[in-house]
Order: sequence, then C-alpha cells, then structure tokens
Amino acid sequence: MSSYAYYRLPRANSYTRITQLKGEPEQLLSLTALNGREGFVVAPFAVSEAEPILLIRADEVVTCEELGVRRGGDYKSPSTERGEKTQHLEKVDQDYLLDFLNFHAQLQQGTFRKIVLSRQAVEPLPDSSAEELFFRACHQYPRLFVALVSTPVSGTWLMATPEILLEGSGSNYHTIALAGTMRLQGEQLQFDQQPQPLDMNAITWSTKNIQEQRYVATYLMETLEHFSHDISEEGPLTVRAGNLVHLRSDFSFRFEETERLGRLLQALHPTPAVCGLPKREAFNFICRNEQFPRHYYSGFIGPLSPQGETHLYVSLRCMKIESDCCRLFAGGGLMRDSRVEQEWAETEAKMETMRNLFV
Repeated sequence: MSSYAYYRLPRANSYTRITQLKGEPEQLLSLTALNGREGFVVAPFAVSEAEPILLIRADEVVTCEELGVRRGGDYKSPSTERGEKTQHLEKVDQDYLLDFLNFHAQLQQGTFRKIVLSRQAVEPLPDSSAEELFFRACHQYPRLFVALVSTPVSGTWLMATPEILLEGSGSNYHTIALAGTMRLQGEQLQFDQQPQPLDMNAITWSTKNIQEQRYVATYLMETLEHFSHDISEEGPLTVRAGNLVHLRSDFSFRFEETERLGRLLQALHPTPAVCGLPKREAFNFICRNEQFPRHYYSGFIGPLSPQGETHLYVSLRCMKIESDCCRLFAGGGLMRDSRVEQEWAETEAKMETMRNLFV
C-alpha cells in the first residue's frame, strides 16, 4: 500500500498530490525530530509508538489544476434530510454528558482556566470514494485547507480545517489564534458572502467566546517571544469557516533558525485551542479522561520544508474513513460558564462540515 496525501491551500485553484512509492512513511516519536526534515507531516494529538508522527516522503509530486472551484462563499446549505438528521442529533448523549461533567468540575475547582473536550460520531460509509469526497470538500470549502491523507499506520483521513499552526518560508512565518465558535443562522448566513455580505458588526460575541480566544492569543504571543523578537499581532477579527464563524488573531514573526522548526512546533502544539490552560496539565488530563481517543484529530498536517514553503494546519473538521463507516471528530473549549447543551450543539455544528459532503 503506497502512502499519499492530497492537499489544497485556502483560496487556491489547484491541488497537490504527494505519493511515497516505496516503503512506509518515517515514524518519529518527538516533534524535535522534525528539525531539518522535509516531507508531508501527519502528527497526532498525543505522540506515541502506536500513533507516531508520520513523515511521508515525496517520491512523486503532482500539482493539478482543479476546474470549477467556486470562488464566492464557502457554505452550501444542507438538504432537508440532512437538516432533519442534525436536529435529531442535537440531543446530548450520555457519554458526552459524563465527560462534560468530569471536565467541567475541574474548571469549577480552578484546576484549569480552559479545557477542550472532544467527541466522535459514526456515519455510514458514503458511496463516494475518498478522492471524490476530497474534491467535493475543495468545491464546497474554498477558504479552508483541505487534505486527504492515507498511510498504513494512520489509516485514511479527510479534513477541511480553518486553523493554521505554522506556515511560511525563509525566515517569515505566520500562525493564528482561532477560538470562539458560533453557528450562522437566518440572515447571518450572508456574512462575508457575495454579492451583498452582511456587515461584520451584525455578529455579536459572548464574553465566554471572547475570553476563550484571548487565552489562546496570549499563549501564542508568550510562546513566540521565546523564538522571535520581531512579532506583530492583528485582530481579533470574525472569520467564516463553512456555516460557522470564529474569532481569529494573526501573528507574523521572523524565525531565523529554520533548521529547528521542530523545536518551534514542539512549543506550539497542542495550542490551547485544542487542549487547554495550563497546557501540560490540561493535555495530561485529556489523555487520561476523554472516553474516546483522538488519534490524529487535533494533531496537525501539511507539507514541511525548511528551505522551501511550510503549510501546517491543525487537524480539525475531520473524519477517519474506515472500511465500513466514517468516524467524525469535533471538540469545543470549555470554560467555567459553559453549558452542556450549548457545547454539544457546537460539536454538532462542527461535524456538519464533513456531514455536508455526504449530501
């Protein structure tokens, strides 16, 4: 079985296919092992011998024009059938409720300022091939990073993610703080759409979402200050991702030690956007207490090239394509004032990014 990856950068009108023709991807057990390396990276949330960092060697690289990508909005309304199913699924299940109560108790006790709780959902395997789903995602989500990756170790994953972990070239790099989530409804669906976009001021954020995003932005600035003395921050701004909006702050910085990108990645991953604060304590709690393992969800993925261009994205809005089903993943940041029904509804809204591809 050859290992391969398809990816399409946001707003690009072409996609790239990378194939490793012989052997399996290299398996690494630490992010610092990526120092000086080049290839397509598939990293899990928690690195282990069973789920290592994978580095796909680019034996064959093909860039293809993708015809017919819509250049306007990036949301296609689900069908009536899908809408009815979504409404049915908005009832909180018991596994999630138990996890929520456990995680939220830690917030009430002051153990964490924020912690991210994830869940899974299983959908029937669609008639479409994995490649067809990738192209469908490219058409439906032109503003997102879309990737399809398959290896003997990881299995096959598809994602359409809005979150940059690290990208850049030379000594100029970029990352973002993306947190806070709202589902667009009614006239809000015209937000950032053509020809008559809804004014940005029509989106009002709760204190919880604003505080959650600020936690992530503050963490990123404090982390980057260990690597660069030339950092600029812009935002937060409201940005759209499918039928959701998020708060986003952009950080541009200079990083001269490009052969040590692995060290920078070790400091950045996992960000509080997918983990929590304090980071190490939240990470350990998640690994011990979430009922379902995250695997490669909330890790990161993309091409790494210290001497060329790097485009690494957090593995969100994703699913694992198995032999008899698709396993969807989503999570949300919990704060002290979080409510279980609202958090469950947020994960359902995030899963719609992949579910809409089945329509």
